[in-house]
Amino acid sequence: MRKSDSLQSALNVLVLTVLEKRGPLHGYAITTIIEELSDESLRVEEGSLYPALYRMEQNGWISASWIVTDSKRRARVYSLTEAGQQQLADETGRWKNFSSGVNRVLNFA
Repeated sequence: MRKSDSLQSALNVLVLTVLEKRGPLHGYAITTIIEELSDESLRVEEGSLYPALYRMEQNGWISASWIVTDSKRRARVYSLTEAGQQQLADETGRWKNFSSGVNRVLNFA
């Protein structure tokens, strides 16, 4: 797996997981949750997140809609689709296999 592929795959898994667990969210909330859950060890920059959201929407993994917030601002909210649930299951399996392999090497005695 090329470095750019693995980073893109990691971002896919993170975003899809957050949407699965928390429901529809706007981009800023997605990044905030990822940062909080990772104890600030993972940071998702806007320059990475929004192209990834666009790509995931084009792939049919998420859907997007505009809402008006309580503060009267428009926000684009993203939701997980059935195809996104399947993609999450597939990518989660690959990541678990990958991290298991890394752990075996790290724990080699």
